[in-house]
Amino acid sequence: MTTKKFASQADLEEKKVTFSQISEHAWAYTAEGDPNTGIIIGDDAVLVADTQATPAMAADVIRRIREVTDKTIKYVVLTHYHAVRVLGASAYKPDHIIASQDTYDLIVERGEQDKASEIGRFPRLFQNVETVPEGLTWPTLTFTGKMTLWLGKLEVQLLQVGRGHTKGDTIVWLPKEKTLLSGDLVEFDATPYAGDAYFKDWPQTLDNLAALSPKALLPGRGAALTTPQEVAKGLAGTRSFIADVYESVKAGAAAGRDLKVVYQETMDKLRPKYGHWVIFDHCMPFDVTRCYDEVTQYADPRIWTAERDVQMWKALEG
Repeated sequence: MTTKKFASQADLEEKKVTFSQISEHAWAYTAEGDPNTGIIIGDDAVLVADTQATPAMAADVIRRIREVTDKTIKYVVLTHYHAVRVLGASAYKPDHIIASQDTYDLIVERGEQDKASEIGRFPRLFQNVETVPEGLTWPTLTFTGKMTLWLGKLEVQLLQVGRGHTKGDTIVWLPKEKTLLSGDLVEFDATPYAGDAYFKDWPQTLDNLAALSPKALLPGRGAALTTPQEVAKGLAGTRSFIADVYESVKAGAAAGRDLKVVYQETMDKLRPKYGHWVIFDHCMPFDVTRCYDEVTQYADPRIWTAERDVQMWKALEG
């Protein structure tokens, strides 16, 4: 039996980038299941949601923005704290980097460890990692619950609608055109990473997103969803995955089975339905470990370090 390569270290294939307009003021930068970036072009300025993993990779987003507008990139919004989403921020030279206060607190608590952990997991996603400046990406503005930005007459709402992927999850919502940038609260044909998640809360948070009735939605990974039907499919797919992991792990833990057995059982149950989704094999050890933690003894996610990542992987996949 061959040992599975750690996390995404075997994933070296370049992905094709798509840059497309999804509503009057919103654009989507997607790359076949790699992390997405959302762009809002207002009357007088540009907002970028999630930055790519390095300044070198962010340069490609900027190049595409410049093909459609010369307006200043005024705001960068961090939908959450994960390194693959935030370490490209310096390239945009924004006036402000905005995050929820919960995200700020997570950067303080675990930003350094997360940075080392993610760079170890995703070599391809950290192209030209030497272009990342020293230290961490710090928000210059934080909020709790809701913040409204006006790009001229365009209203842009930053909302916390519940915990899910992390405790700090923030969405970008254009109420006039019913367009949603969800960050990793929603994925499409891509496996939700739930190593820092709140499994019990996530389904309700997705219901809160559905209650907005989005007409277009840019998920954290996967293709932009540009009809209400596609949006509903994206929300339902993410919801069923989270519920299926939780149900399987909770049942196994309740029966007194250890993490490795619960992991193997959950993989066997979920692979037929979700095994074709991007990063399934990468995410599942982290997802099941976090879920097992949550249903047994840890209400809040434990910190992933590069060392803990490898120990966990060996324990479950070795």
